[in-house]
Amino acid sequence: MSIRRLRTFIKVAEEGSFTAAANVAFVTHATVSQQMKHLEDELGVALFDRSTRIPTLTEVGKRILQKARDVVERYDAMVPASLNLEIRGELSFGAVPTSLSGLVPIALKKLQQRYDGLHVRVYPGLSIELISQVERGALDAAIVTKPIRLPHNIQYTSVAIETIELITSAEEALTDPIEIIRSRPFIRFSRRALVGSVIDEWLQKQRLPVTETMELESLDTIATMVSHNLGVSMVPRSCVPTPDLLPVKHFKLDNGPSGRDIGLISRRNTTKAPLVDLLSTTLLDTVASVESD
Repeated sequence: MSIRRLRTFIKVAEEGSFTAAANVAFVTHATVSQQMKHLEDELGVALFDRSTRIPTLTEVGKRILQKARDVVERYDAMVPASLNLEIRGELSFGAVPTSLSGLVPIALKKLQQRYDGLHVRVYPGLSIELISQVERGALDAAIVTKPIRLPHNIQYTSVAIETIELITSAEEALTDPIEIIRSRPFIRFSRRALVGSVIDEWLQKQRLPVTETMELESLDTIATMVSHNLGVSMVPRSCVPTPDLLPVKHFKLDNGPSGRDIGLISRRNTTKAPLVDLLSTTLLDTVASVESD
């Protein structure tokens, strides 16, 4: 399978059409179309729905897109990742609070064990704030919830899709998630966070009135409040979960909010690209190792 075709596939998905991808890559529309047809033949699946004027990704195509990004990221990081002893420097990156109890510490431990000369500084923050800091160069990279739009000079690598679930205290007797949301005090995930806005939008679309008692930014704080039966909440299920130390119940939501796409951002053509690539690869490896357990 050609890495070049995978890159083109990713570019089509990012740019929204064969024509736009061709313009960015300085090739013809026919070249892009031919590459995508060859890729579909190799995989034996339809990546695009061509019944519309502008081909759109099929459901299978969307799932393969994430895998394609993983393959290309690992390919690009293959050489620097093999130079363990030569990797030196400092990398400053931000992280949304929900990633700080599972994904970030495990990934950092792997980096520390592999690269003695790499020094990493971590700064917590909300996605919108972190995107601004990366854009102006205050941070080299950041783990954020993918926004609807990114600044033109910022690139994004998806790390995982986290489902959004309902959590309640261990004492909860009801079993219907919707009934629980309607009847219990609701602890809201801060709408200053992108994932909080997604949850709020879903509640409004479902016309689910909630009796709001608190609005908090920290997942750990929300879980603590819920465990003491002070309310229920909707939160993302961490892609790298930590042991449940608090007595809470987890409920899946049928037709719930779209999963949270969490990933790594950095400036295009940054001088720290090799270090950012190492971080990206380590994050992907960390998630993959959890999924395979």
